[in-house]
Amino acid sequence: MVYILAAIGAITLVVLLWQGFGPVRETLEKRSEQPKRPTAPDDDPEFLRRISEQQRKHRDEN
Repeated sequence: MVYILAAIGAITLVVLLWQGFGPVRETLEKRSEQPKRPTAPDDDPEFLRRISEQQRKHRDEN
């Protein structure tokens, strides 16, 4: 009985180590298949620069 439990524990340990430190190829392939997400306006430096210029121009006019 002890040998059976030891074997189950060893198999479990091997599976967990394989999942934790195994090949990463699958996750990289999944990432490359996903299309790039559009950048939100508040994350786009060009958008923020234009807004800042518009605000500055508006202040200068008043």
